[in-house]
Amino acid sequence: MTHFEIERLDFTKEAVRAWAPRDHRNTNWPVVYVLDDAEAGGKAAVRGSLNDVYVGESRNAAGRMRQHFESAGKKHLSTVRVIVDATFNKSVCLDLESYLIRMLAGDGFYRVLNRNDGITEADYYDRGRYRETFREVFDELRRDGVFTRSIPEIENSDLFKLSPFKALSTDQAVAVDGILEGLFEDLRAGTDSTIVVQGDPGTGKTVVAIYLLKLLVDIATSAPDDDVDSDSLFSEFFVPGYRELLTDIRIGLVVPQQSLRESIKKVFRKTPGLRPDMVMTAFDVGFAEDDFDLLIVDESHRLNQRANQPSGVQNKNFSEITQKLFGSDDKTKTQLDWITAKSKHQIFLLDAAQSVRPADVPPELLTGLVQQAKLSRRHHPLMSQMRVQAGADYVGYVRRILDTTTGTGTSPAVTAELFDGYDFRLFDSIAGMQAEIRRKDTEVGLSRLLAGYAWAWKTKTDKTAYDIEIGGCQLRWNSTQTDWIASPKSVDEVGSIHTVQGYDLNYAGVIIGPDLRFDPVAGKLIIDRGSYFDKKGKENNPVLGKTYTDDDLLRFITNIYAVLLTRGIRGTYVYVCDPALREYLRGFIPIAV
Repeated sequence: MTHFEIERLDFTKEAVRAWAPRDHRNTNWPVVYVLDDAEAGGKAAVRGSLNDVYVGESRNAAGRMRQHFESAGKKHLSTVRVIVDATFNKSVCLDLESYLIRMLAGDGFYRVLNRNDGITEADYYDRGRYRETFREVFDELRRDGVFTRSIPEIENSDLFKLSPFKALSTDQAVAVDGILEGLFEDLRAGTDSTIVVQGDPGTGKTVVAIYLLKLLVDIATSAPDDDVDSDSLFSEFFVPGYRELLTDIRIGLVVPQQSLRESIKKVFRKTPGLRPDMVMTAFDVGFAEDDFDLLIVDESHRLNQRANQPSGVQNKNFSEITQKLFGSDDKTKTQLDWITAKSKHQIFLLDAAQSVRPADVPPELLTGLVQQAKLSRRHHPLMSQMRVQAGADYVGYVRRILDTTTGTGTSPAVTAELFDGYDFRLFDSIAGMQAEIRRKDTEVGLSRLLAGYAWAWKTKTDKTAYDIEIGGCQLRWNSTQTDWIASPKSVDEVGSIHTVQGYDLNYAGVIIGPDLRFDPVAGKLIIDRGSYFDKKGKENNPVLGKTYTDDDLLRFITNIYAVLLTRGIRGTYVYVCDPALREYLRGFIPIAV
């Protein structure tokens, strides 16, 4: 039964003064409110009329409004909606406040003015029932023009998934708290530092990177008299002493993958305090005029060592940056070295098992980073699985059945497992898997076909051609490399590793191509070099005198499939081209019927 009411009034001193005495709950009851700059006058806000929005909670709404009148950053707001419920308490209001902040940020139509001082998934009595009420509150606010999209549309968007207002898991919150403690300790001491955040696919490394950057900016720009709720997770850092350490701090977020980088820039355009030019490539960092106080590097395993770059210009740039930073064209220097040379403090977020190309920095360098961070007590592991509903065991299971070091599935440690509540299926028909992906996309959205790079990209130059042809089924590779997952044609196309690494899907249909095979005699995975079409994925490195063997290539290809097989939140479907590999995987993946 719905108990809540939403009262709308003009955000003026006169209106609040008249409203306050009408009900004791306006001055003495926990409520949540939404402030925006919609046109006043009782009409629902029309699409396009909202620019800024702020969400708050208080036990004295009228008193809180009077405080907001004194805030220069909120004087332009014109409408307040107060959400009152006879059953609300402080915990419920904190949860509803964070829920609305996240949904407004994900809606993408407004700038959310809230500071990021610690949204977490806190539990409390009867939370499940209250969460149903939250959806009703959302629907009512949407009818009044506050939201422009439905809950599923918002939750499937990159703006929501990459928002700095995400609620942190306990695992992530502990990591962020530890990072802040270590960083501020090093800032006070005036010593340089390297921090490492390490986690498997789906543990939320990118979320931590974005959240942390927003949090540091908010601490740096906070005012001494700011009202910070002592219940917020990171309120201890919004006190004198911390803000001063961040005065004029120069921070950058390095994201190696083009698609993910552009998606994050979209989020930063809509977030006060963050700017798109904060999101950079390693080349941007290398050519920057000034050094950085702090560089946060997401997907650090995708930084490059010296190798033949995708273009002659980038080869020239690699050489120029190395000479500029180190005085000579030292070919042993990598983009990791650029980052440390250009910043006093670095935060590397990484998973060495997600290196997918020979040009990626070698695993031994990443191992060295981790060991160094552990010795200096600046290592923060992320263990909880935030993406795949099957949990962390599923990620480990996928990696074990694709293992390249112990004879693969012949190892006694690898036994068939079932994951209750997770839709994990092996298809014998590519058309059947495609139909199921389309059905899931209609049902819940964000369901896509993915594949290893086992087919040439013909449609790059011939839009009428097909790239992938399997048993009469004709498919095309992704028609865009930027934000492909959200593009209109994506449900009818196939995404490669370069368009999906770092992203979530509801359902992933993974085509394992003829580049990966199974040798039943040897009982292990093998590769077909001629069926692998990523030129940069198998290119030798004459600059460093490196020749990549089939074993090296097997590691890259199995890493690619491990990434693809861990994109799906609700389920993963698999079709395998090689008959022997399909038969092998029948022992580990339930058969679709």
